[in-house]
Amino acid sequence: MTEAPQTLAEKIIANAAGRESVKAGEVVTCTVDLAMIHDSGGPRRVKPMLERLGVKVWDPTKIVLVSDHYVPAFDAQSAAILKLTRDWARDQEIEGFYDQQGICHVVLPERGHLSPGMFVVGGDSHSPTGGAFGAYMFGIGATDMAGVLATGETWIKVPATILLRWNGALCDGVTAKDMMLKLCASLGMDGGDYQSIEYTGSTLSGLSMQERMTLSNMAAELGAQTGLIAPDAVTAEAIEETGGEAGDWAHWSSDAGAGYRKVHEFEASELSPQIAAPHSPANAGSVEDVGKVAVDQCYIGACTGAKLVDLHAAARVLKGRKVAASTRLMIAPASTRTTAAAAADGSLAALTEAGAILLPSGCGACAGYGAGVLAEGEVCMASTARNFKGRMGSRESFVYLGSPYSVAAAAVMGRIADPRPLLAENKIS
Repeated sequence: MTEAPQTLAEKIIANAAGRESVKAGEVVTCTVDLAMIHDSGGPRRVKPMLERLGVKVWDPTKIVLVSDHYVPAFDAQSAAILKLTRDWARDQEIEGFYDQQGICHVVLPERGHLSPGMFVVGGDSHSPTGGAFGAYMFGIGATDMAGVLATGETWIKVPATILLRWNGALCDGVTAKDMMLKLCASLGMDGGDYQSIEYTGSTLSGLSMQERMTLSNMAAELGAQTGLIAPDAVTAEAIEETGGEAGDWAHWSSDAGAGYRKVHEFEASELSPQIAAPHSPANAGSVEDVGKVAVDQCYIGACTGAKLVDLHAAARVLKGRKVAASTRLMIAPASTRTTAAAAADGSLAALTEAGAILLPSGCGACAGYGAGVLAEGEVCMASTARNFKGRMGSRESFVYLGSPYSVAAAAVMGRIADPRPLLAENKIS
């Protein structure tokens, strides 16, 4: 009997469940290939649960622990949380512990932990980032994570797949972040319906892995469980460069004739820089429609907006220019390796010479921690994924979202601005 065509999500879940196939709506138990946790939702939450159960982790080689929320420690409480995290990593013999090395969603693939076809859980809502590498990765809470750490298994209701097809090439100054803000505005923050999103189309082949990571990362903002991109040669090369294994990557794609809940089509060449107004990524529209909104702070940070490709984008705008006297520009690179690479290629110099203030790698102000949080009444332009009320500081602050190009343009102009004229000027000069 010939099996029905399977989506990429169904193929990965079936493999993890030890089945030939699965179908949407089934509830199955899956073996977890990798579990990722961080200092905020990790040891301080799961340690007491595991102690009550009287067990240690099922396999320390399949756990990655990253300290990224409370780093560097900014008060006695955060220092205590980090100490607990370090002590637990030692007690459980977690070799994959990355202490203050960057944001978990960037460190995980940066250190070669992800491969196509893997079934991965993460203790953070932006865990779908792993989908850019053809891995089924999704976020779970601390109680479910404790179960995974104790047993190496978890259950899942097999999702339907929503296909988002992007065709055409992006214009200069327009990025994957703009694509995602367009999707948030078009589909809404429940458009993913806690199903699997799969990104496809000719636009994807022209995106770097770090840009693809932005698409998968912000599947969370669409309300999806994960955001998958079928691996290709670009994926394989990126994985192998980190020392990881791409394996039989060509196998991990949706079959012809696979069934989708919905299919949405978008044209990349028609997309302009997108800006999301407070207090939702769904409040997005073209930069031309925003008006001259003055900004107090510009922030390039977070797993979505401070990877090396993002720093390169900001540097293109800022090179040879200065941050406006009326605003301040904060930059928190997504990882220590990102900082080193940006220093080596001159991007960091272009940013700091323009007046940017360099912050430590970590979640930082994006999640309301440490340096860079906002005061009442302040307006911020940020490259982060979310602008919910009070997320970056005072509940009476106002956060606009855009790409690193748009954030850098706002820093130069002192107001929300289209980055494309500034890029054109730099090309001429």
